[in-house]
Parts: sequence; structure tokens; C-alpha cells
Amino acid sequence: MNASVAIQVLPEAATEEELIQIVDEVIAYIKSTGLSCSVGPFETTIEGDYDQLMDIVKECQHIAVKAGAPYVAAYIKVVYRPKGDVLTIEKKITKHHQ
Repeated sequence: MNASVAIQVLPEAATEEELIQIVDEVIAYIKSTGLSCSVGPFETTIEGDYDQLMDIVKECQHIAVKAGAPYVAAYIKVVYRPKGDVLTIEKKITKHHQ
């Protein structure tokens, strides 16, 4: 696993309920990839291969639009180590959830 991505998807929506529904569809897509992920209150972190993660980031935008957002903004953080592994979600946060 040479990369980790944190993505916050911010779709335009008429109501809070619609916004939550769109974000839930994006999260469901991320979970369907089978990669290790952690959903937080502001962003979702995903671990895997850099190229695969970049494809997922792109598809998150498409999912939000297909779910009804007229446009979507996203904030993305990327950690990439071409030769080696990045710190895992588990190593970063497990001690804080005990």
C-alpha cells in the first residue's frame, strides 16, 4: 500500500437531507471498492495503490453528480510513497479508539 487519500466531498444540495443522501452514496461507493477506509465526520480516508485511489477520487465526483448534485467541490489530501508503504489507518488511530 503506497498511498493514503483523505477526501471530503461537498456537493451542492437544496436541503441537509439531500446533502446527506448524496454524501452517503459517495461513501457507499468508496466502501464498495473493498479498500481499507475510515469514515469520519469531515472526510473519508482510503488506503491503497496510488493510481487506484486517484481513480476513486475522480469517481467520487461523478457519483455525487449522478446522485443529484448540480456541482461538487472536494478537498483531497494525499500521502504517496512510491517505494515503500505509508502509515496505515490502523497504526494512526487505533490507540485513540480504545
